[in-house]
Amino acid sequence: MRIEIICPDDWHLHPRDGEALKSVLPHSARQFARAMVMPNLKPPVTTTDAAAAYRERILAAVPLGVAFEPLMTLYLTDETPRDEIRRAHESGFVHAVKLYPAGVTTHSDAGVTAIDRCEPALSEMEKLGMPLLIHGEVNDPAVDVFDRESVFIETVLQPLLARHPELRVVLEHITTKEAVDFIASSRESLAATITAHHLLYNRNAIFAGGLRPHRYCLPVLKRETHRVALLDAAASGNPKFMLGTDSAPHARRMKEADCGCAGCYTAHAAIEFYAEAFESVGALDRLEAFSSFSGPDFYRLPRNTEKIVLEKNDWTVPQTFSFGENELLVPLRAGEVLHWKRI
Repeated sequence: MRIEIICPDDWHLHPRDGEALKSVLPHSARQFARAMVMPNLKPPVTTTDAAAAYRERILAAVPLGVAFEPLMTLYLTDETPRDEIRRAHESGFVHAVKLYPAGVTTHSDAGVTAIDRCEPALSEMEKLGMPLLIHGEVNDPAVDVFDRESVFIETVLQPLLARHPELRVVLEHITTKEAVDFIASSRESLAATITAHHLLYNRNAIFAGGLRPHRYCLPVLKRETHRVALLDAAASGNPKFMLGTDSAPHARRMKEADCGCAGCYTAHAAIEFYAEAFESVGALDRLEAFSSFSGPDFYRLPRNTEKIVLEKNDWTVPQTFSFGENELLVPLRAGEVLHWKRI
């Protein structure tokens, strides 16, 4: 069995930097035509000049003969000025600004401490039509980790949208039925990305036969009812939902540690994972719209024209990949057989 679709894009990617970037970027470049690059490096990508330099490092890591376009973002801080938003918008290569609540996930220490402090930048983004990408969780130890997305929607996102009715927003890597319902019922300028691992797994997967650190991510996997809601949304054909892998590599020693890092590495087989998820609900005919049309349409970019082929063909995921100098990376489904293969 084969299916042919327009080449997809990844609207949420962590390709890292340095030697690690050189190790993992080829996986994404062979899977996707474009990717929205997250700015949470150390130090974070807070200026247009820094984004330009990071873009050049990414392009240098693309394998010869492979066409891949990194779409850059800025890291929003409490002090991001209007002028920097204008410079980013005028650059032609910075396509969005990313909001990390301070301390909520990997390399978010420099993130936003209070959304009200970002009003100058947000007002300028609203004026220019520049999208705000949001890691939608509160960082409050009093809030249960499984409730942090829904609390964020209620206490932060809804008031933000009320203050900025024309602001274009993407709620990243949604994980709950509450998020699905909110996105589906809200204005057209609000969209969401969905990861493959949140479509394939519920929170039981983290504890199957023991603690599974390579299935631990943030936002964390949720109950089965939420996974089903995400899958229904992705396969619905609603253009407000788009592919975003949130592929987030960490060295094996950093995952298998007493305080392991959050993030699932899926770039090696991303479109295959999505095909598996869509097939599970008999919706392979809607994979193309989700993976290849919704994102470009929301970001007002042209759709890709080249096509790819996916074939029903068993293959085994490697146990590890190289990750920079003297490090190993464990991919999702390491050592397991996948049933779809991009050819």
